[in-house]
Amino acid sequence: MLQFQFDPFPELFTERLHLRRVLESDVAEIYRLRSDPRVLQYLDRDPCPDLETARKWIAMVSGLVDNNEAIQWAVSEKDGEKLMGYIGLWRMTPEHHRGEIGYALLPEYFRKGVMKEALRETIRYAFSGMKLHSIEAKISPGNEASIRLVEGCGFIREGYFREDYFWNGKYHDTLVYSLLEGDFRP
Repeated sequence: MLQFQFDPFPELFTERLHLRRVLESDVAEIYRLRSDPRVLQYLDRDPCPDLETARKWIAMVSGLVDNNEAIQWAVSEKDGEKLMGYIGLWRMTPEHHRGEIGYALLPEYFRKGVMKEALRETIRYAFSGMKLHSIEAKISPGNEASIRLVEGCGFIREGYFREDYFWNGKYHDTLVYSLLEGDFRP
C-alpha cells in the first residue's frame, strides 16, 4: 500500500505556472472560485456564502495535506502569487494506487491553456512523485470544456453513471474518466 508524504510540500513549476500550497492569503480568490456561478455550473455544490467559509475550506485542505491524505495546489503565474485556480488529488485509495483529480479555475483564465498546463504537471507528479498507477476524473456530462481537457491529456472514458447522485432536488449523471500511468504521454 502506498504511503504519501507531502512534507515538505511539493511545489511544481511549468513554463508559465507555479503550483504551490493553498494559503490563508488566498481566501479572497478561494471565495470567488467557490461562489462564482460560472465555476459552479457543473460542480453541483452550493455557493460559498462568505470569506469565513472560504477560510474553513482552506483549513480543511491544509489538514488533509498535513495528514498526507490528499493534496491541493494553488495555481498561480510563475512570476506572481495570485491564485488563478486550484488542482488536487483527493479521494485517495492508496491500497489501489489510485486517486481522483479535481480542479477549478477563475473565469478570467478560461480558454488560455492554464488548466491543461497545470493538469499535465499534476499528472506527472502523481505518477512519478506519488507513485500512483491510475487517476480518475468525475465530470458532469454537460461540462464539455472539462471533457476536452481530460481527453486532451489522455484520459479514457470508462463509464456513464445515470442519476449517480442527488443534489438540489434532482438526480445528476456522472462521466468517469481514467488515466493509467503507462498511457500518459507528457
